[in-house]
Amino acid sequence: MVREELLQILRCPIDGEPLVQAEVELVNALNEAIRAGSVTNRAGQLVDEPLEQGLVREDGAWLYAIEDDIPKMLADEAIPVGNLFEKHQREPSR
Repeated sequence: MVREELLQILRCPIDGEPLVQAEVELVNALNEAIRAGSVTNRAGQLVDEPLEQGLVREDGAWLYAIEDDIPKMLADEAIPVGNLFEKHQREPSR
C-alpha cells in the first residue's frame, strides 16, 4: 500500500490527474483479464504478469501497477481500466 503522503503528490504522467489506491476487487478483476490474455498497456504490449496492487487515476481511465511497493509511473505502462473501474464503482462491496 502506498503511503498517504506519497499519494498526495503522485500524479498521472499522462495528464497530471490525482491517483487513488485501486480497490482489491478492481485488481482481482484485472488479474482475471490478464490471465485470459486480454489486457494490453497504453503502448499496446500484452500485460502478462498479474498485479499485486495498483494506483488508478481518479477518473478511472488508467491504472499504474505497484511492484514491490513501488508505483510504476511510466505512461506507456499504464493499463486501461475504464470499464472495470466503472463496474466496480457501481457494484456494492461484498
